[in-house]
Amino acid sequence: QKSRPPTLPRVVAFQRHSIAGADLERSWQPPQPALVGLLFLQSPVELGSWVLALVWEHGRTEVWHFVVAVGWQLLQTLELCQGARARVVSVCSQGASLVWCEERPPLGAHSDMSKCAFRFCVCARALEVGGQGVRLGAVRIVLHNSPEYQVVASPQHVFLVPAAADFATTSKFLLIWHPEKAEFTITAPSAGFIHNKVLRSSSESDFRKLLLGSVGLLSCFAPLDIHTSTVSNSGGLLVVSTKGSVSIVEPDGTQRHIFDLEGGPLAQGSPVQLKTFGSILACVLAGVLYVIDQNSGRLVVKEVLSMKEVHFLESQGEEDSIQLLSQTGIYSFSFSKPEDSSRPEPCLVEMVFEEACRYYQRRSLSSSKLTVEKLKKSGTFQAPVVLAAILQHSLHQKQKQAQSLQDTYAKLLSTMSLELQSYMSLELLKACVVCAPESEVESYCKELVEQEVSRILQSDMDKDNLAYLNSVFASFPKAAWKATRSCLQLQQNGDGLLVARATPEVWKKVLCQPQLEEVGQNGMAPLFELICASFLRFKPKWLPSFVELTQQYVSSSWSYSSKEGPEGRVPLYKRALGVLARKNKHGEADDEMELELLLCSKRPKAVLQALHLLIRLKQWQRVVEVAEKFSKLSPLLNKEIFITLLAEFAQHRELDPYLDRVWPLCPAELSASDILTTVLQHLPHSQEDPVPFSSEGNQLTVGLLKPLLQRVVQRPSVQDEMYSDALQSTTFPPPAPPREH
Repeated sequence: QKSRPPTLPRVVAFQRHSIAGADLERSWQPPQPALVGLLFLQSPVELGSWVLALVWEHGRTEVWHFVVAVGWQLLQTLELCQGARARVVSVCSQGASLVWCEERPPLGAHSDMSKCAFRFCVCARALEVGGQGVRLGAVRIVLHNSPEYQVVASPQHVFLVPAAADFATTSKFLLIWHPEKAEFTITAPSAGFIHNKVLRSSSESDFRKLLLGSVGLLSCFAPLDIHTSTVSNSGGLLVVSTKGSVSIVEPDGTQRHIFDLEGGPLAQGSPVQLKTFGSILACVLAGVLYVIDQNSGRLVVKEVLSMKEVHFLESQGEEDSIQLLSQTGIYSFSFSKPEDSSRPEPCLVEMVFEEACRYYQRRSLSSSKLTVEKLKKSGTFQAPVVLAAILQHSLHQKQKQAQSLQDTYAKLLSTMSLELQSYMSLELLKACVVCAPESEVESYCKELVEQEVSRILQSDMDKDNLAYLNSVFASFPKAAWKATRSCLQLQQNGDGLLVARATPEVWKKVLCQPQLEEVGQNGMAPLFELICASFLRFKPKWLPSFVELTQQYVSSSWSYSSKEGPEGRVPLYKRALGVLARKNKHGEADDEMELELLLCSKRPKAVLQALHLLIRLKQWQRVVEVAEKFSKLSPLLNKEIFITLLAEFAQHRELDPYLDRVWPLCPAELSASDILTTVLQHLPHSQEDPVPFSSEGNQLTVGLLKPLLQRVVQRPSVQDEMYSDALQSTTFPPPAPPREH
């Protein structure tokens, strides 16, 4: 009871079910320092009773214990703080230790309070209660030169919550201390920022050194929005924001939203009571009791209380009732436990109607918004109603009273039986992931990712599914890669060639390319790009073969110039090259991959680009091999390749060893004058006066061109071939045709 004139502030402790024994009652005069904390400590087995610590603002601590038939007795009075001027601002009990935040005023009075902002210190001290009394350990400095923190203890960790929002940077993050690891976690939950730092020595426990390297990033975040905070029985920190949003911050720094309280923004002085009972979260706000399932965030019960101010009491072994302490007595509130989490049918049925709303809204010409309530009442659309009835029936089969199903739905149920089994196995697998030990999570995740990727490839590839796939590939890259191989049935045949046995429907999902406005804003990558990135990461040598496979499917499914097909917008090899270009580091292997991707497309522009890349890399052997291979594809490409090689021949002597393989590539339509014109156009420009014989030995001579020119001159011309039949006739000239009168 705080100070309320004319009564004095006091503490009363009594045993609930015991009449015998004296109660504990402590009161103090207002000039005496205020009481900071009431803590129930760990009591040894030999005592077998409650042990209570009263911590005062100036550090004095009274330890009381309860003895049956005797009552409360004072064990010992201790001094927590070492300095006489220290002032305790918050305290908690963590295991067998007391952890507190104390203010250490500076020796000299400063006019600038910002210089005194970091005058607090977080300390810990072992406190053991035994039959002989209380033993207090040495003071351990957890964090010094820090701002003011409210310390909140869970069984394994201590949360440091900023006590004031006066200082912009320090009110933007939480600190979580892990005593066993001597480690701090810096987290800004709403921004998704988590950073761990191990304190290897006492010098690193300085607040400024702890934040070194993170201040610049933390300054960009918004301040924490905390109205009320307390610890849940699972060890997380329950946080209520000023907007009425309830969430939990786990010891690893991650945050999960649970529920939104009604009533809008919360006033600064309005009290909010929070308490967890197993998987149930109870919350009292403005005389209203909310009972919420922590796992699903579902509201179990909402009850208006007749009293405004209540406090939760511990309910040992009773998970379906809540005990409340009020000014008029102790009350018990009973409720039915929520449905087992393995039966998610209410949420699933609701999802069916929500998905139906989105589906029909996209296809509706009306401007009015379709809601779940309208969908249920109108009776126009029967599909979601039928599906909801089937789901409720099939998911209730394990219960004694199964819902009856209309005969007209039985045929549809038999058709959907495999899908329902797949869904139930997926839900079971998700439950295994949540409950599994850390060593088994990876194997479950692989199976879960494979099922999810397979499911999405069988459904419409809309914007939501694509965003979900992006997050799956980012979070579980290896599992997503294995799932992709399984869905596309990718493997090598006996000749070492990559083959895929995916269905045409799956290929269409892989090759679909959403509109730019759907992917450009939020950085989503299309599925083809995601798969290419997986190839680059886990099996790079398969990527060109995969691009070639997709091109074969495209050529058999769409016409070459079709705008509906994936090749109608951006060629597949260019999309794969775009993925390659986004790699952080570029090396020789990437040049080789670029060559393979260009050549596997067999497009004239890509082949010429690959040829120029090889010339730039001075790989002349491969230049000639590529020229020989791809000159056979078309006469036009043959001409472009030969002119490119002829231009290089005119500039240097690197191709001289391969001239006997280059000259046969000369197109039939090129004449000697065309060859000489090309050579003269690409001769290197010299700054000096030309001389007959160059000392460098790299000068182009007529002798080098002579075999090519002879080849062209001796080759029969096109005109000769056109009139060869007439020239070889036995009678020359041919007889004149008969005249017609």
